[in-house]
Amino acid sequence: MRRILHALNSIGIPFAAILFFGLLAMTARNAVDPDLWWHLRTGQWIVESHGIPHSDPFSFTRAGHAWISHEWLSEVIFFELYKHGAAAALIVFSAIITTAGFMLLYLRCLPGAQKRHWAAAATALGALASAPSWGVRPQMFTFTLASLLLFLIERGEDRPKLLLWIPPMFLLWLNLHGGFALGPALLGAYGAGVLLETATGNTPWQEARPILLRILFVLIACAALVPLNPSGTHLYRYPLDTLRSPGMRSLIAEWRSPDFHMSLYRPFLVLWLLLLIALASARTHLKGRVIVPLLLTAFAALDASRHIPIFVLVAIPVIAAAVPLSDPSTSPRRLAWRFRPAFGALAIILMALFALAKWTTLARNQNARVAQIFPQDAVKFLRANSFPINTSSQNTKLFVYYDWGGYAIYNLYPRYRLFVDGRADLYGDDLMRDSIRTLIDLRSGWQNILNRWQVETILVPPSCALAQALLLDRHWHTAFSDSQAVIFSQSPSDAP
Repeated sequence: MRRILHALNSIGIPFAAILFFGLLAMTARNAVDPDLWWHLRTGQWIVESHGIPHSDPFSFTRAGHAWISHEWLSEVIFFELYKHGAAAALIVFSAIITTAGFMLLYLRCLPGAQKRHWAAAATALGALASAPSWGVRPQMFTFTLASLLLFLIERGEDRPKLLLWIPPMFLLWLNLHGGFALGPALLGAYGAGVLLETATGNTPWQEARPILLRILFVLIACAALVPLNPSGTHLYRYPLDTLRSPGMRSLIAEWRSPDFHMSLYRPFLVLWLLLLIALASARTHLKGRVIVPLLLTAFAALDASRHIPIFVLVAIPVIAAAVPLSDPSTSPRRLAWRFRPAFGALAIILMALFALAKWTTLARNQNARVAQIFPQDAVKFLRANSFPINTSSQNTKLFVYYDWGGYAIYNLYPRYRLFVDGRADLYGDDLMRDSIRTLIDLRSGWQNILNRWQVETILVPPSCALAQALLLDRHWHTAFSDSQAVIFSQSPSDAP
């Protein structure tokens, strides 16, 4: 047994296991993402109807309009997990998926650093820097698959056959999340970097040519696979439409640039400082195949905080490779060999118990966290009552606070249909920008919007401007109110 422990320790498996369980604990989050709820309802819709929705079933403002359900496979997975294992299954699953992406990052750091302890520290820093994006959300699939893509590209330099795994991986990716467009973008940036190397004379054309041909082949294969999804060729333009949407950038926080005054972005700032130091002190010039993806992802991360995890995947190996620290495993002060295997085994057990304790705590606190973030009592009231009271309509038109839209879909569909929810790509810039801002910020013409769309019931926080205005409007009356939410319904004489 001792010989086995010594052998495992010599190749770093115990240390990798410690990192693995530590990341499992770090990346675990409660299942409270605002969009999770409409993902769950969509997954349920797909499973029960045995089909993919191609038009919107959940709102009254876009009812029947074309809807690209680009995350359908993620939604089915989430729904099945939630159905059979409740929130605990979602918490554990998302932590495992996210940790897998970071472990691939750790493996990519090892060849350059040759110091597994520093590679692990750099990986942990990357995990902290990307922490604002963690959660039970389809984006975690994009993070891990992007990590796998970079791993295959780099290992493919010595073992070209590994690149053959990219097209089938991409086929899975494009059915899991709209971030699949990162795949061709990273491949293109890598190829552009190789071209830059040849242009500057750092890589001979004879060496670069087969690499470029392989990358081009993979790019063409991935592009040809895009229509193999329920939305067909419409998925070609979806990523571009999303990136060009000013409405999403103005209303959704993670599409804005990171604010370094906020504590949650401080690790990202530290990462940037370490990267600048690493670039300034690098003993060798970075290859173009590293520089171009680094510049691309750096711009993306500074442009929108949701892209920080992808930047982490490119920047952390550069930092790990530049640090000149010696590996503690070669230090003369290291623990005696006879104690190291036992110490490693004990550390693994403790980290595994820590991860299990973190999962258990999150699962136990799940309901309390949901009640803290979402209007549970108000939604229960709506489910038990019909509004407006003098209508026989089967679908009440409900305006709900934007971050509560997904929760309302999950709990109130099909009795209530929503004005808007977290599917910003469906509603478009006009409805998202003009209507939502007018209603929430109470700009001129807000009554006209309510009248034009014949809104019948409103669910908003009591502190928002719309709630204060409706309290003074004789056409609306308060049906429910607590410290978290207030429900307004049209007065009986004004209801449609």
